[in-house]
Amino acid sequence: MRVARLLTADGPVSGEYEDGVVHATDGTYEVGRDGRLLPPCDPSALYCVGRNYAETLDQMEYERPEEPDFFIKPPTSLVAHGEPIPYPEFTDELTYAGELAAVVGERCRNVTPEEVPEVVRGYTILNDVDALDQQGRTARKAFDGSGPLGPWIETDVDPTAIDMWTDVAGERRQKANTELMLFGPREVVSYLSERFTLRPGDVIAFGSPANPGLVEPGDEVEITYEGVGTLRNEVVARD
Repeated sequence: MRVARLLTADGPVSGEYEDGVVHATDGTYEVGRDGRLLPPCDPSALYCVGRNYAETLDQMEYERPEEPDFFIKPPTSLVAHGEPIPYPEFTDELTYAGELAAVVGERCRNVTPEEVPEVVRGYTILNDVDALDQQGRTARKAFDGSGPLGPWIETDVDPTAIDMWTDVAGERRQKANTELMLFGPREVVSYLSERFTLRPGDVIAFGSPANPGLVEPGDEVEITYEGVGTLRNEVVARD
C-alpha cells in the first residue's frame, strides 16, 4: 500500500494513494486538482547514513567505516515530490544522492534488527542534496531544501535487494542495488535506536551509491527505487 499526504485548501490530509488519488478518512482527493503532495511524513529529524556503499568509498577516497556513519538533517530541509530544489547562493558545487529511506511508525528505542519490521511503517526516497564546497557535514547537507522526500510511503516492500537508478536531465547517473549496502536497513535502524528515541514519522536514510557529477538550475533529478516509486524534483535558481 502507498500512503501519501496532500496539502488542500483546508489543510493537510493523508491516506492511501492510488492512481493520483488520495483516499482519506473524510473523502477522496485528486492530486493536482484538490491539492499538492507534501513530504509523506512529518519527521522530528532525518537520520542519514553516509559511506554505506563500497563504490562511494572509492569515489570519495573514504576509509570503510566500522559502524554506520550518520548525520542529521532538520525538518526544514524537506522538499516534497514535484517541488523545486532551490540552488543555494552560497555554493557552486551542488550535487544529489538517491537514497532509500525508512519511515518510523511508532515511538521506539533499543530495537533489535529482528524487531525493525514491527516499528517501520514503510519506505520512501530521499535526495540527500549536498553543497560539496562547504565546510563540514552540517553546512554541506542540512540547509533548507536539502532533503527532497517522497513521493509516498510504500508499506509493502522488502528493502534488502531493490534495484535503484538516478537520472539527471535525462542522463543515467546512478545504478545499484540495496544488497550492496555495507550496513543493511535493519542493522542501521537498530543501531540508531540505541542512540536516539525514534518517533513516528522520523526518517532514516541508508546512503547512496557513487553520484558522479553536479546539478545546475534547470536539471530535473529523478530517483527510482524499484517497488517504491520515483522521486522527481527540478533544481531552480534562487530568486
